[in-house]
Amino acid sequence: MLSAADVQISADATRVEHGSAHHMVSACLLMLASGFAGLAYQIVWTQQSTAWLGHESAAVLAVVAAFFGGLALGALALGSRIERSARPAHWYAGCEIAIGIWSLTLIALLDPASSALLALLGPQPSPVWHWFVAFFGTMVLLLPATMAMGATLPAMERVLAGTSSRNISISALYAANTAGAVLGVIAAAFWLVPELGLARTGLVCAMLNFGCAGLAMRLRANGVNAAPVHPNLSRDGKRMIGLLAATGLLGIGYEVLVVRALSQIAENTVYTFALLLAVYLIGTALGAAMYGRWLTKRIARQRHGAGPDVPTRAGASLHTGKHDSPAMSAGAGWQTGEHGASANIDAGPLNMLLQALAAACLLGTLLLAGADAVKEWIVDTLGTNITSALIGEAAIAAIAFLLPTMIMGALFSHLSTSARERGISFGRAIGVNTLGAAAAPLMFGVVLLPWIGLKPTLILASAGYLLLVARRAWMLPTQWAMVAGATACMFLAPSLLNTTIPAGGRLVSHNEGVMASVSVVEDASGVATLHINNRQQEGSSATLLADARQALLPVLLHRSPKHALFLGLGTGLTASSATLQPSLQVDAIELVPEVIAASAGFVSSYADGADLTRLQTMSADARRFVRTSARQYDVIVADNFHPARSGSASLYTTEHFESVRERLAEDGLFCQWLPLHQLDLGTLRSIVRSYLSVFPRGAALLSTYSLETPTIGLISHRNGEPFNLGHVRAQLATPRAIGLEAFGITDELALLGSFVAGPSALAKFAGNAPLNTDDRPIVAYRAPQIIYSPASMPRDRLIELLHELDITPAELLGDSDRSEWNTRLTAYWTARNRFIEVGRDVRPTSDVGDMLAQVREPLLGVLRLSPDFRPAADPLFRMAQALSQEQPEAARALLTELQQAQSHSTMRRP
Repeated sequence: MLSAADVQISADATRVEHGSAHHMVSACLLMLASGFAGLAYQIVWTQQSTAWLGHESAAVLAVVAAFFGGLALGALALGSRIERSARPAHWYAGCEIAIGIWSLTLIALLDPASSALLALLGPQPSPVWHWFVAFFGTMVLLLPATMAMGATLPAMERVLAGTSSRNISISALYAANTAGAVLGVIAAAFWLVPELGLARTGLVCAMLNFGCAGLAMRLRANGVNAAPVHPNLSRDGKRMIGLLAATGLLGIGYEVLVVRALSQIAENTVYTFALLLAVYLIGTALGAAMYGRWLTKRIARQRHGAGPDVPTRAGASLHTGKHDSPAMSAGAGWQTGEHGASANIDAGPLNMLLQALAAACLLGTLLLAGADAVKEWIVDTLGTNITSALIGEAAIAAIAFLLPTMIMGALFSHLSTSARERGISFGRAIGVNTLGAAAAPLMFGVVLLPWIGLKPTLILASAGYLLLVARRAWMLPTQWAMVAGATACMFLAPSLLNTTIPAGGRLVSHNEGVMASVSVVEDASGVATLHINNRQQEGSSATLLADARQALLPVLLHRSPKHALFLGLGTGLTASSATLQPSLQVDAIELVPEVIAASAGFVSSYADGADLTRLQTMSADARRFVRTSARQYDVIVADNFHPARSGSASLYTTEHFESVRERLAEDGLFCQWLPLHQLDLGTLRSIVRSYLSVFPRGAALLSTYSLETPTIGLISHRNGEPFNLGHVRAQLATPRAIGLEAFGITDELALLGSFVAGPSALAKFAGNAPLNTDDRPIVAYRAPQIIYSPASMPRDRLIELLHELDITPAELLGDSDRSEWNTRLTAYWTARNRFIEVGRDVRPTSDVGDMLAQVREPLLGVLRLSPDFRPAADPLFRMAQALSQEQPEAARALLTELQQAQSHSTMRRP
């Protein structure tokens, strides 16, 4: 029969258990909100940092390492103080307030800070100086916030030390914090940043921080004081520290390598990387939650076998046995029996978790070889739309990430709880783990990947977990079976090189760089193409005409260019073509160093025609180079960067266009090429309006009349002057090693006939489209939609665009009176538009008769509009030549009609 004292103790225990559960739920909700803000901040600050540091490997990896480094420093530097504090809730609230305040400070600090960092870097810094400034500059800039972030999880764990099992709280809080991070990634990428912009997203997160601080103080007011902890490091604590650091290193190393492997399969948009990170975090959160559930059941079983334990408000136990551990007064958690349940938590599971993680990572590596087929199957099954494409990318991320990261989450929770029993505070545990993570991008992404290749590095990272098991595990056959499996994977696993090689073709070269994999592939006919990460084709040996025109059109429109800058190299054919202009010195900037090496095989197309001694190529970020260079250029030509690829959209912002304007000489000319085949008209309107906000007198022209890969150029003088017919004629009369006729530039009509819009038409087309800015990167979030779900064919978009544009000679060339010539130019533009419309429905065939039946009357009609339009006359003349051998009468009839069409048009011309 129970005594009154027993009943009172039981009632007190019930109330405390309910209070503990309430505080656990409240704390998990706080960590959910804190994790949401933390990962949203990471997305915001990463994008803001690359805007001033560029997208080179040093900048991208330094931002990640600096973020992790700040988290580690915060956990290590503040964790011990929080551990000794009797007021951990105050620490937590203070950290959240510090994060919010610094986020607001960064909004005002970004511009001067970026200018200072860029001034330190200069246009072409040495690799050591570049890494130093990129890493330490970014780390110092973000440090107040990242240090506070690193201390929030240890602080909340201390808050719960007196109200629940500490070991269980570690896994629960870690799972909740990581789940919040998942929501933060998805919300920031798919909603907050596209709708609000970077600064306002940061503001939302700051408000969330302040709310968390207030709720934490409320939790403290209704809770129980936690007694200060004075941990004593046990003998095997150093091994535990080493395990935490090593698993952090290997976990993020695996993430870096898998993202690189999937970049050859996925579309590499902002949504791609958000999904990859989200899946990684989901797996980690699930693993931590599952470990916490397992631990709860294990402690409950041991507790049931040893007799009831009743928690007190101080977090100790009213223990029915005779052995009360001294650690109980420090809030160590449930203790059962003579040694306590937690003391034996890591006796068996640690080796099992390490071996399971090695096996899961090796399996993920093997499955990567079939990820492309899985993605294609999903898209084919669900239909070609943005939903199926994103599901496909999430699926391939799950293939490589989900199982390994679940075990990673369980392993970290296990190591953290085991570390607690060895006198290692949670702050120190998470700090050293994050410190290892900070070193991963450098070790795996910069050193090992380019050195030994993607597959060997992935297998080494996976097998690295096997080296962490205890010595006695090496006496078991399981361990050696795992080692044998890893060795077999190194030699027998499929290659992770996903470059598509056409039937009868071959791989000419492949280089694994720090930033990307660069391949040159040759098809059966000998046409070579340049690929970055297999997804991005940078041109081919068959595109010389189009590539050359992208250089020659802007160069010829300048009165007398002496120095030109090309942003983007690709195959090198465009920049090389600029050297056909006598005495022109050409600088070309390329982000990926391996592209510079690969371009050498393409520029040989010119043989002795181009003077490549006047071409200087430099590996640098285009935005950073433009902002830091002091040189003035007569002509700047920006490549048609794929707007949906991660980082490319920043080259279409108003801030970048303003920097380009500063690099131009007073009468300098800037041409920005845009790939209409990779752009929807809505996104194009934003880019056009952004360009016109800096160059209000901008015009538009077509590089070629291609229907499959139409490319439109936005072009303007810095001073807004119209183009000059006399200067154009003088340029065309300049002797060159290769005649301009080879590139379709036969006269001033052919050159100026490429224009499709003047300033007024462009302004009308752009309308009130949102500006693409560094703070609100509209293009980065809109452009991917046309990749995932193309709404129209490129030829249809081109014709739709031409219907919305118009141009007059007076607007293009000024008000000089050249009535007859202006009429010819207007007729040329009309014929050009009709020519493109005619081509939309033509079915290419090698049968001359069939082709002639399709184009004969339409092209003759084009020539009746303008006899000067050679692109319509030349195909008919070539078909007449082809017919002359077997059908001379038909050939003569065609030539007669051709002559009559041109004469008829001439007679109608004033």
